[in-house]
Amino acid sequence: MRAPWHLWVIGFAALIWNGGGAFDYLMTQLGNEAYLSMLTEPQRAFIDARPIWMDAAWAVGVWFSVLGSLLILMRARQAALAFALSITGMLVTAIWSYGIADPSGIEVMGNFSVWFSLAITAVLIALWAYSRAMTVRGVLR
Repeated sequence: MRAPWHLWVIGFAALIWNGGGAFDYLMTQLGNEAYLSMLTEPQRAFIDARPIWMDAAWAVGVWFSVLGSLLILMRARQAALAFALSITGMLVTAIWSYGIADPSGIEVMGNFSVWFSLAITAVLIALWAYSRAMTVRGVLR
């Protein structure tokens, strides 16, 4: 089956969107001072206090979303699985940031971070659903 035009639009848009998350992850993990200078001291302390398992969940969320985007463009049915794993990583990081961490990510990072996390999760769920639909239609194989 020939790929519909929207597959390429969604695939490239997803790659750009998720590439932004990958950039954020890399700059944070590498401790890029120019990038991290936009944060307040309490925000930097919050990021530095994350447990290693939270960083691992963040990595899963970020890199599987990039992989899922690439798999859409490669027309591979594993895209849906990649997005499912990304959603799982995102949920684990959100649970730690907004439910377990002391002080809470809401207190330190602000309400915008909660809304942005919800937006990221919504996009990931939409990409997962799109990948599933394209697999069922035989576009992703």
